[in-house]
Amino acid sequence: MTKSLNKRFDNPFRPLGKPSGRFLFQNSLVCGGISFLLCYNVFMEFTVEEKDYFMREAIKEAEKSLAKEEIPIGCVIVKDGQIIGRGHNAREELNQAIMHAEIMAINEANAHEGNWRLLDATLFVTIEPCVMCSGAIGLARIPRIIYGAANQKFGGAGSLYDILTDERLNHRVEVEKGLLQEECAAIMQDFFKQGRERKKEAKRLAKAT
Repeated sequence: MTKSLNKRFDNPFRPLGKPSGRFLFQNSLVCGGISFLLCYNVFMEFTVEEKDYFMREAIKEAEKSLAKEEIPIGCVIVKDGQIIGRGHNAREELNQAIMHAEIMAINEANAHEGNWRLLDATLFVTIEPCVMCSGAIGLARIPRIIYGAANQKFGGAGSLYDILTDERLNHRVEVEKGLLQEECAAIMQDFFKQGRERKKEAKRLAKAT
Protein backbone atom coordinates (compact mmCIF):
# COMPACT_ATOMS: atom_id res chain seq x y z
CA MET A 1 0.00 0.00 0.00
CA THR A 2 2.85 2.40 0.83
CA LYS A 3 4.46 1.81 -2.55
CA SER A 4 1.25 2.55 -4.43
CA LEU A 5 0.71 5.74 -2.42
CA ASN A 6 4.26 6.91 -3.06
CA LYS A 7 3.87 6.19 -6.76
CA ARG A 8 0.60 8.13 -6.85
CA PHE A 9 2.13 11.13 -5.13
CA ASP A 10 5.54 11.06 -6.83
CA ASN A 11 6.93 14.28 -8.28
CA PRO A 12 9.61 15.02 -10.90
CA PHE A 13 11.98 16.73 -8.47
CA ARG A 14 14.68 15.14 -6.38
CA PRO A 15 13.56 13.76 -3.01
CA LEU A 16 14.20 16.32 -0.32
CA GLY A 17 15.48 13.68 2.08
CA LYS A 18 16.42 14.48 5.65
CA PRO A 19 17.53 18.10 5.83
CA SER A 20 20.63 19.33 7.58
CA GLY A 21 18.97 22.69 8.24
CA ARG A 22 17.55 24.33 11.33
CA PHE A 23 15.29 22.96 14.04
CA LEU A 24 11.93 24.53 14.69
CA PHE A 25 12.01 23.83 18.38
CA GLN A 26 13.31 21.21 20.77
CA ASN A 27 12.12 21.11 24.37
CA SER A 28 12.86 18.53 27.01
CA LEU A 29 11.42 17.87 30.44
CA VAL A 30 13.49 16.31 33.19
CA CYS A 31 11.51 14.16 35.63
CA GLY A 32 13.25 11.94 38.16
CA GLY A 33 16.54 12.21 36.27
CA ILE A 34 14.95 11.10 32.98
CA SER A 35 14.85 13.49 30.07
CA PHE A 36 11.70 13.33 27.96
CA LEU A 37 11.64 14.84 24.49
CA LEU A 38 8.42 16.82 24.30
CA CYS A 39 8.64 18.06 20.74
CA TYR A 40 11.27 17.73 18.07
CA ASN A 41 10.87 18.94 14.49
CA VAL A 42 13.22 19.12 11.54
CA PHE A 43 12.56 22.04 9.25
CA MET A 44 12.19 21.03 5.62
CA GLU A 45 13.77 23.28 3.00
CA PHE A 46 12.38 23.56 -0.53
CA THR A 47 13.75 25.03 -3.73
CA VAL A 48 11.67 27.65 -5.51
CA GLU A 49 10.77 25.06 -8.14
CA GLU A 50 9.63 22.57 -5.50
CA LYS A 51 7.46 25.15 -3.77
CA ASP A 52 5.82 26.08 -7.06
CA TYR A 53 5.29 22.42 -7.92
CA PHE A 54 3.54 21.57 -4.67
CA MET A 55 1.39 24.71 -4.74
CA ARG A 56 0.33 23.85 -8.27
CA GLU A 57 -0.70 20.44 -6.96
CA ALA A 58 -2.83 22.26 -4.39
CA ILE A 59 -4.30 24.36 -7.21
CA LYS A 60 -5.25 21.14 -9.01
CA GLU A 61 -7.16 20.14 -5.90
CA ALA A 62 -8.90 23.52 -5.84
CA GLU A 63 -9.94 23.02 -9.46
CA LYS A 64 -11.71 19.80 -8.40
CA SER A 65 -13.85 21.86 -6.03
CA LEU A 66 -14.51 24.44 -8.73
CA ALA A 67 -15.77 21.71 -11.06
CA LYS A 68 -18.27 20.67 -8.34
CA GLU A 69 -19.40 24.27 -7.72
CA GLU A 70 -17.72 24.19 -4.29
CA ILE A 71 -15.64 27.07 -2.95
CA PRO A 72 -12.35 26.22 -4.70
CA ILE A 73 -9.68 25.67 -2.08
CA GLY A 74 -7.05 22.96 -2.43
CA CYS A 75 -4.38 21.57 -0.13
CA VAL A 76 -1.49 19.11 -0.15
CA ILE A 77 0.74 17.94 2.71
CA VAL A 78 4.35 17.11 1.93
CA LYS A 79 6.87 15.03 3.85
CA ASP A 80 10.34 13.99 2.63
CA GLY A 81 9.58 15.37 -0.83
CA GLN A 82 6.41 13.31 -1.26
CA ILE A 83 2.75 14.28 -1.04
CA ILE A 84 1.21 12.27 1.79
CA GLY A 85 -2.18 13.97 1.87
CA ARG A 86 -4.48 15.76 -0.57
CA GLY A 87 -7.73 17.58 -0.05
CA HIS A 88 -10.20 20.01 -1.56
CA ASN A 89 -13.30 21.69 -0.21
CA ALA A 90 -16.18 19.20 -0.16
CA ARG A 91 -18.78 20.66 2.21
CA GLU A 92 -21.62 20.65 -0.31
CA GLU A 93 -20.72 17.24 -1.73
CA LEU A 94 -20.53 15.55 1.67
CA ASN A 95 -23.01 17.79 3.52
CA GLN A 96 -20.48 18.21 6.32
CA ALA A 97 -19.59 21.68 7.56
CA ILE A 98 -16.02 20.80 8.53
CA MET A 99 -14.93 19.21 5.25
CA HIS A 100 -12.50 21.93 4.25
CA ALA A 101 -9.46 21.19 2.08
CA GLU A 102 -7.04 21.24 5.00
CA ILE A 103 -9.15 18.85 7.08
CA MET A 104 -9.39 16.41 4.19
CA ALA A 105 -5.63 16.56 3.59
CA ILE A 106 -4.80 16.16 7.30
CA ASN A 107 -7.08 13.11 7.55
CA GLU A 108 -5.40 11.49 4.54
CA ALA A 109 -1.91 12.30 5.82
CA ASN A 110 -2.76 10.87 9.27
CA ALA A 111 -3.94 7.65 7.63
CA HIS A 112 -0.85 7.48 5.42
CA GLU A 113 1.52 7.99 8.34
CA GLY A 114 -0.45 5.96 10.88
CA ASN A 115 0.02 8.85 13.27
CA TRP A 116 -2.00 11.93 14.21
CA ARG A 117 1.21 13.93 14.57
CA LEU A 118 2.63 15.28 11.29
CA LEU A 119 5.85 16.58 12.81
CA ASP A 120 8.04 16.70 9.70
CA ALA A 121 5.42 17.84 7.19
CA THR A 122 4.69 21.06 5.31
CA LEU A 123 1.15 22.02 4.33
CA PHE A 124 0.54 23.88 1.06
CA VAL A 125 -2.89 25.48 0.64
CA THR A 126 -4.24 27.86 -1.99
CA ILE A 127 -6.05 30.17 0.46
CA GLU A 128 -5.07 31.18 3.99
CA PRO A 129 -6.57 28.65 6.44
CA CYS A 130 -9.71 29.66 8.32
CA VAL A 131 -9.87 29.68 12.11
CA MET A 132 -11.06 26.06 12.28
CA CYS A 133 -8.38 24.78 9.91
CA SER A 134 -5.67 26.79 11.64
CA GLY A 135 -6.64 25.06 14.88
CA ALA A 136 -6.53 21.67 13.16
CA ILE A 137 -3.08 22.41 11.74
CA GLY A 138 -1.82 23.16 15.24
CA LEU A 139 -3.44 20.06 16.68
CA ALA A 140 -1.80 17.94 13.96
CA ARG A 141 1.57 19.41 15.01
CA ILE A 142 2.37 20.50 11.46
CA PRO A 143 5.45 22.73 11.77
CA ARG A 144 5.04 24.82 8.61
CA ILE A 145 2.41 26.03 6.17
CA ILE A 146 2.71 27.85 2.86
CA TYR A 147 -0.40 29.51 1.46
CA GLY A 148 -1.28 31.43 -1.68
CA ALA A 149 -3.88 34.17 -1.26
CA ALA A 150 -5.00 35.81 1.98
CA ASN A 151 -8.43 35.17 3.51
CA GLN A 152 -9.55 38.58 4.71
CA LYS A 153 -12.96 37.41 6.00
CA PHE A 154 -12.10 34.18 7.82
CA GLY A 155 -8.29 33.97 7.91
CA GLY A 156 -6.76 32.34 10.97
CA ALA A 157 -3.11 32.65 9.92
CA GLY A 158 -2.59 36.39 10.17
CA SER A 159 -5.30 38.22 8.22
CA LEU A 160 -8.10 38.17 10.80
CA TYR A 161 -6.67 36.06 13.63
CA ASP A 162 -3.13 34.83 14.20
CA ILE A 163 -3.71 31.41 15.70
CA LEU A 164 -0.67 29.67 14.23
CA THR A 165 1.93 31.94 15.83
CA ASP A 166 0.10 32.79 19.07
CA GLU A 167 2.64 32.36 21.88
CA ARG A 168 -0.12 31.45 24.33
CA LEU A 169 -0.64 28.14 22.52
CA ASN A 170 1.56 25.09 23.00
CA HIS A 171 2.34 24.66 19.29
CA ARG A 172 3.36 27.37 16.87
CA VAL A 173 3.63 27.09 13.11
CA GLU A 174 5.93 28.78 10.64
CA VAL A 175 3.79 30.64 8.08
CA GLU A 176 4.85 31.62 4.57
CA LYS A 177 2.36 33.58 2.50
CA GLY A 178 1.86 34.76 -1.08
CA LEU A 179 3.13 31.76 -3.07
CA LEU A 180 1.48 31.88 -6.53
CA GLN A 181 -0.90 34.37 -4.97
CA GLU A 182 -2.44 35.64 -8.21
CA GLU A 183 -3.16 32.15 -9.52
CA CYS A 184 -4.72 31.06 -6.24
CA ALA A 185 -6.86 34.20 -6.04
CA ALA A 186 -7.93 33.85 -9.70
CA ILE A 187 -9.61 30.50 -8.99
CA MET A 188 -11.69 32.10 -6.23
CA GLN A 189 -12.58 35.00 -8.53
CA ASP A 190 -13.69 32.54 -11.22
CA PHE A 191 -15.90 30.77 -8.69
CA PHE A 192 -17.71 33.92 -7.61
CA LYS A 193 -18.00 35.10 -11.22
CA GLN A 194 -19.61 31.79 -12.18
CA GLY A 195 -21.94 32.08 -9.19
CA ARG A 196 -23.10 35.54 -10.27
CA GLU A 197 -23.67 34.29 -13.81
CA ARG A 198 -25.75 31.36 -12.53
CA LYS A 199 -27.90 33.71 -10.46
CA LYS A 200 -28.45 35.99 -13.45
CA GLU A 201 -29.43 33.03 -15.60
CA ALA A 202 -31.81 31.75 -12.92
CA LYS A 203 -33.49 35.17 -12.72
CA ARG A 204 -33.77 35.33 -16.50
CA LEU A 205 -35.40 31.92 -16.65
CA ALA A 206 -37.76 32.83 -13.80
CA LYS A 207 -38.92 35.93 -15.66
CA ALA A 208 -39.36 33.95 -18.87
CA THR A 209 -41.76 31.56 -17.16
